Amino acid sequence: MIHKSKSLSRATGKMARVLMLACATAWLALGPPGQAIAAGEMSQDQFDQRIHDYILAHPEIIMEALQSLDARQREAAAKEAKAALAAKADEIFRDPASPVGGNASGDVTMAEFFDYNCPYCRQVVPIMAQAVADDPQLRIVYKEFPILGPDSMFAAKAALAAQRQDKYAEFHKALYDARTRVTEAVVLKVATEVGLDIPRLKTDMQLPEIQAAIEKNTQLAQALGITGTPGFVVGDQIFPGATDLATMKKLIEQARAVPK
Repeated sequence: MIHKSKSLSRATGKMARVLMLACATAWLALGPPGQAIAAGEMSQDQFDQRIHDYILAHPEIIMEALQSLDARQREAAAKEAKAALAAKADEIFRDPASPVGGNASGDVTMAEFFDYNCPYCRQVVPIMAQAVADDPQLRIVYKEFPILGPDSMFAAKAALAAQRQDKYAEFHKALYDARTRVTEAVVLKVATEVGLDIPRLKTDMQLPEIQAAIEKNTQLAQALGITGTPGFVVGDQIFPGATDLATMKKLIEQARAVPK
């Protein structure tokens, strides 16, 4: 999965947490420093040395604490994402600004957040096509989520503009079939090949509704904890990253099994 986040920020944040956990661990093990120092039991230098020695003697406690913190944060983030999914289900699955594929009246909807320049998104295109072919009741909602720079943004706007000429599905497929980085030139070449009115396309791309649709998708992705592409939402499940056909079908069947 392609991520927006920076590894340096993650590393810096984790290091800060390690230092905080180290201090917290020593504090819990040794007792509040102010009490000990105020009582004259040890000097500040002695207390600092004691913390230093304790951390060196028990480094595994810091790692255990960090792992526990990470697990709690992941659990909290998952709960927040599930709550957001429940609260924003209409925006995710029934937003009229989002193109629809498969069976528009199907009994299960799968939303995909994607970027045309994401290689993993291109990897799942045939898998999604097979899922639709195998399941006549599957409805797909396409969430343009251009996170990989200006070229991706141009492609996303062009795709949503193509929807206004009733050629979204054809254009969407053709962009992935290009098998190259989707630049502005590639977008316009593909648009011409699928028979789009290019002057109209360029005009529609500037519409505030198209920018608003992309911004809404970005906000939804953030609320759902989707930080990269592709990202899928099926029923009450959020699945980040590329997947195989068997896993995708399992998610769909799980969603279908939930009482409506």
